[in-house]
Amino acid sequence: MTEPSWINQPPVWHEADGVLEVETGKETDWWNNTFYGFLHDTGHFRAEPATGDFTYSLSFSAAYETLFDQAGAMVYVDARNWLKAGIEFADGRMNFSVVVTRDDQSDWSVMQLPPDTAPTVTLRLSRHGESLRIERLAPDGTWWLARLAYLTMPDTVSIGPMCCSPVGEGLKVRFENMTLAPAIPRELHGVG
Repeated sequence: MTEPSWINQPPVWHEADGVLEVETGKETDWWNNTFYGFLHDTGHFRAEPATGDFTYSLSFSAAYETLFDQAGAMVYVDARNWLKAGIEFADGRMNFSVVVTRDDQSDWSVMQLPPDTAPTVTLRLSRHGESLRIERLAPDGTWWLARLAYLTMPDTVSIGPMCCSPVGEGLKVRFENMTLAPAIPRELHGVG
């Protein structure tokens, strides 16, 4: 098994007993071109290889305070093609956010979360061929589909926790229950 490695190692991080704690660097982000016209590839990502179809899950929490503070998971093909999903702090609240970047153009889907959302969020990313399925664990223990996305991918990609602070710094994030496993069944809607 290959040990995870950092793309843009954060200034502060520590891992023990399956818990990864990170503090983000100043003005770090992942975003390519669309709408804003800039290219940012300075976000923190701890990458491990994943081959073929897989399901990656993790739980994370952070003290979001500054506009666009982010934490979650990332699937990385290369600097021009990747996906990040998780919490993004905007308009004074936590939002479940997914960004897909294809051929150097990012897009953004976002869902505002209720103010009483628990501070710890669990998500899972599943690869089914060329598709990426992003789900969030609901309070009742069911998985809510957030997005089904297309990304051109080779057989092996990188997967792992991601965080950044586009306009600030020092976001403290705690990642736990990070699991890479065979893909869950492809079925989305419970019909056969």
